[in-house]
Amino acid sequence: MFTPRSNLLSYVDGDDDNNDWVEYPDYLNRRRWYATNQILPDGRVIIVGGRRQYNYEFYPSDSKLYWLDFLRETRDGRNENNLYPFVHLLPDGNLFIFSNTRSILFDYDGNRVLTEFPEIPGGDPRNYPSSGSSVLLPLVENATAPTSIEVVEVMVCGGAPQGAVRSARAGEFARAISSCGRLRVSDRNPNWEMETMPLERVMGDMLLLPTGDVIVINGAGRGTAGWENGREPVTAPVIYRPSAPQIWRFSVMAASPTARMYHSSAILLGDGRILVGGSNPHVFYNFTGVLYPTELKLDAFSPPYLSPAYDPVRPRIVGVRAAAAPAAVRGYGEEIRVSFCVTRYLTRSAVSVRTHSFAMNQRMVVLRIVDVKQKASDMYTVTVVGPSTAEIAPPGYYMMFVVHAGIPSSCIWIKLQSR
Repeated sequence: MFTPRSNLLSYVDGDDDNNDWVEYPDYLNRRRWYATNQILPDGRVIIVGGRRQYNYEFYPSDSKLYWLDFLRETRDGRNENNLYPFVHLLPDGNLFIFSNTRSILFDYDGNRVLTEFPEIPGGDPRNYPSSGSSVLLPLVENATAPTSIEVVEVMVCGGAPQGAVRSARAGEFARAISSCGRLRVSDRNPNWEMETMPLERVMGDMLLLPTGDVIVINGAGRGTAGWENGREPVTAPVIYRPSAPQIWRFSVMAASPTARMYHSSAILLGDGRILVGGSNPHVFYNFTGVLYPTELKLDAFSPPYLSPAYDPVRPRIVGVRAAAAPAAVRGYGEEIRVSFCVTRYLTRSAVSVRTHSFAMNQRMVVLRIVDVKQKASDMYTVTVVGPSTAEIAPPGYYMMFVVHAGIPSSCIWIKLQSR
C-alpha cells in the first residue's frame, strides 16, 4: 500500500493471525498519488504513474526510476485524465497500459513501447478524473498448446466526455459516457469493438464474476470523479456477458437504495456476492445537510446465479487433492483434483485491489480439464491443470470456483507460487 502524496510504503508482514502493517518511510523514489500497481510474473510489483509522475518504479526497489513519456503525452493539462492508468499484465509478459484515450503494449524491463494501439473511438477520456473502468476478460489456455492463450481481450467502459472535468468545477455536470470498447490485443491488427451500455456511468466499478461475466456497479450518471463533481447516482448494476450475441450482452439488475458515488468500491466475495462500500464526495466526512452524505454501511449484491431457484444445480466443493505439497499451494502447470457435488469448467479469480473505479491485478483464468469422473449420481471428481506460467497468472492468492450449468460454487482459496 502506498500512502497518497507520499513515498511511504506499507505492507502486511506474515500470513498468520499475528501479522501487522510494516511501514517504510521514503521507500519510493517519488511521491505518488493516483498511481497504479500491478503484480509481475516474478512477484515484483510495478508502480506506474501518478499525479505529475510520468514514470514507473518497482517493489522491491532497485533504486531506479524509469521514465514513460506516454503518461506525459496523455495528460489533458489541468484536467489530467491520465491518472490511475489501466494496467493489465498480458500472457506474453508485457503490459497493456491505457491512459486517457490511448493504449500501448509495453516492455517494462526494456522500457520500450512495442505497439501503440488505435485510439478508442469517440475521443472521450476514460481515466481519472473522467473515471471509466477496465477489465482483462477471462483467459482460456489452449488445450493443445498449454502455454498459449489464443484470445487476449481488454474491455473499457464508461467515463466522462471531453471537457466534463472543467464543466463540473463550474457547476455544470455533463452526462456520463455510455460506451464500452473491447480490444482484442492478441489480433495481428487489433481494433476497438464498441458497444453501448443501457445506462451512462462514470466512476463505475467493473468486476469479473465466477461465471466469466462482468458486473458494472456504482457510480454516477453525470459529472466526474472529484470533490462534489458527480450527480445522479446510478444505483442499478449491469451484468455483461462477453460471449453472448451482442444484442443480449447487457442486463440491468435491481437498483440499490444507496448512492455509491466518489470513493465507493466493490469486491467479489468467496460465495459469489459483491460487497459494496464507500461513497464520500466531500473533502471531510459529512453525514447531514449535503446532497450525498458520507456512507459507512456496506451492502452485498447477489447476482442472479445466487437465486434459490438454482440451488438444485449449484455445485459444492467437498474435497481437494494434489499430487505434491498441500492442495492449497500449487506450482505452475501442476495437476489438482477437485471433488464436488453435482462441471462445466473451473475458474481461478485473482484477488484484486480496487480504488477509484479500477481493480488492480484482477484477472480470471479458465483451467484446463484433464479428466472428469462420476463417483456417484451427484458426485464428480475433476482433474485440472493450473495456469502454465506466471505471465498467465502471477504468484499470489486466487479464488477457485466450480461452475456447473452457469452456476458457481463457493470458492476455495489457492496460493499459486513457483516451485
